[in-house]
Amino acid sequence: MPLPIMDTCRKRKRKPSVYSLQRLGEEEFPISRSGSFRDNVRVFLRDFAEVEEYNVRGSPVWCTLLSREAKNTVIPLYTIEEDVVRSSEPYCDHCRCTGSFRLDVKFVSFTGWSNHFVSKRKYHFIIPVDAEWDLPLEDDVFDLQTHLLHGLIHTNGFGHLICVNGLEGGSRYLCGREMVDLWDRICTNLGARMITVEDLSKKRSLDLRLLYGVAYGHSWFGRWGYKFCRGSYGVTKNDYENAIELLGSLELDQIEFDFGEHRQCKRIKQVFRHYREMSEGHLKTFKDLLRFILIIKSHAPQKNKLHAPPPPTLSTDSPLKKRSNRLFMKKSDAVESEKSQGYRSYSTIAANLGSRWPVRRLEYAAEVIVEALKEMKALKQSGMTRQDVRDSARLHIGDTGLLDYVLKSMNNVIVGNVLVQRYVDPLTRILHYTIQELDDATKLVEQKKDAVIEAVPLRVVSESKAGGHVHGDLLLLYTNVLLNYPKSESVRSAAQVVLDSKHFVKEWPLWDNDDKIFRFVCRINNPSLIDLRTEQVTELPPGELVKVSLQATVFDLKQAIEETFRDTYCILTNFEVNEIDELKEDDDDSNLLFGKLESCSALTVRGGGIDLESTLKFQGGSDTWMVKCVCRARDDDGERMISCDVCEVWQHTRCCGIDDSDTLPPLYVCSSCCDEFAEQQKRVLQPKYEFQNPGQMLMIGAADDYFAEEDEGCLGMMMFPSESFVSEQFIL
Repeated sequence: MPLPIMDTCRKRKRKPSVYSLQRLGEEEFPISRSGSFRDNVRVFLRDFAEVEEYNVRGSPVWCTLLSREAKNTVIPLYTIEEDVVRSSEPYCDHCRCTGSFRLDVKFVSFTGWSNHFVSKRKYHFIIPVDAEWDLPLEDDVFDLQTHLLHGLIHTNGFGHLICVNGLEGGSRYLCGREMVDLWDRICTNLGARMITVEDLSKKRSLDLRLLYGVAYGHSWFGRWGYKFCRGSYGVTKNDYENAIELLGSLELDQIEFDFGEHRQCKRIKQVFRHYREMSEGHLKTFKDLLRFILIIKSHAPQKNKLHAPPPPTLSTDSPLKKRSNRLFMKKSDAVESEKSQGYRSYSTIAANLGSRWPVRRLEYAAEVIVEALKEMKALKQSGMTRQDVRDSARLHIGDTGLLDYVLKSMNNVIVGNVLVQRYVDPLTRILHYTIQELDDATKLVEQKKDAVIEAVPLRVVSESKAGGHVHGDLLLLYTNVLLNYPKSESVRSAAQVVLDSKHFVKEWPLWDNDDKIFRFVCRINNPSLIDLRTEQVTELPPGELVKVSLQATVFDLKQAIEETFRDTYCILTNFEVNEIDELKEDDDDSNLLFGKLESCSALTVRGGGIDLESTLKFQGGSDTWMVKCVCRARDDDGERMISCDVCEVWQHTRCCGIDDSDTLPPLYVCSSCCDEFAEQQKRVLQPKYEFQNPGQMLMIGAADDYFAEEDEGCLGMMMFPSESFVSEQFIL
């Protein structure tokens, strides 16, 4: 059946090209990664995308069609070039709320991205949800969180992965892992420099950054190279690493001891015992246990099992003979039927293969292969080629030798509750694998009609007990061990630190595979820019990648630097290079660079023509508001905040005791201002007269005071008994 997106494409004047989803971005495809992102993205749009007949918010739209042959689908990848000068939202909230490691050839140091110059263009890469593939993009496309993929890259190569949605997010064809794979290849191929992501991914109610952090030492995005960028609520990289280490090193025996009097102790012990028995190795720490459970859940999720109670003895005239042979089958008949069709349990085969891999490893590889085939069958596909099965399984098992060995022995075998078969396509001569549910397979077997001597009724039992349901076990451990560890504030605090670490970043190294050109990272350092910096901006913007030929002169380098900065940033449209610090001793611009500078060197540039009056200077905007929270946060981290109506300093609502569900008060005064007011009030109310001998003071009630009639507001007076006059009057 033709897809709607293809019907739309047929209306165009010329037939658009379709590129492989799996190949896009691999091995210099579609373009050779030789220049900066600024140059590469232009080549990509010119040669590998079709411009649409409409625009979004005045910005042009391109479409690249991607095919996924295994599922017979064509997927649109839209690229939108947003002109920042004309945009209603020129600043980038993602840059303002993130941090990074400043790119330098020699070293890396921490800084925020609010100090980055405002780039002239933003490039949005979007794959909409399936139902919108044949519809034009709307003006609210940048704000939607339903896209299968939405990534943004600034002209300077710094960007953000904004959202990813897979099968659980509404897609019928693509999983989240495939989306991140595609995004990672696009960034690599186009020459991105740094990409951030805010990890809010969940598996039902479980935060994956906490589960994966404890199990693997990194977030779910860590498999693609994303590392800790910055934490919320003042969490540092050292805090994050210490928290991960503490939670992962909890010993299972110690956990059992600490939960000794807890109401969930019995269930937790059952879970520990269950997975220790399943594991080939010794599960000692909580990290070992979580990693093992996640492997089982991702690759071989447990299904309902068939439990067989002791078989009753039935007569040959029993009416049970007429029931389904799936529920009542003589043991000997089942074995003979299996042999008659050549079906054998893979566990039996694996035990007799005598391979160098343990039987459990062979069984696990077979389960991973079956899960890939099940996913394909769920999408109404008849089967998978051997190469597709192998590629899918490689995402979970790196040992290709093991996969080849198992695939070779998988034909007419039963794995779990499915039958795996293979066949050769008569046209393409390519080997295919298919699966059938066990119920369907048994229908193929013609059962014998003789009397049933020994029947075994099988009943499906839900695995709701501890150690029988993987997600339930994860939820039990997540809730009790990670979030509510008894009598240990350090464990609960460590879990909160990991949950407060949401921002991660990936950096691509400088690409230098061409010996025919020079590449430099050029960074502006002008006194006029230092005056522009606010309290939130502590570092000058990062350098830009500039390339020139090996025969280039100093003058050619200066021209290339000017063109690069003028094309990239709003305030540098008229920038002119005056000098390069590394070439101060060389006053002659006609001299060759060869022999004076090394490729990939960092250069410091000084010049003029900077538009200091422009409002589009830094991504942090022109606001000078200050963050100073008790959690040590000194910059906006994307969390909910409230401003003091007196000092106008921003603080986290959570740190001020305001829940996220609570409405912000119309008037708020921070604790520092309250303390200052209290101190001022104390000084105002302090008595001016100091008595030399307080022990000689006498308190006189207002009713007994002969001055009471003259001063009705007086509650009492203090007098020296030896004196005949009132020394001071106070309102008490």
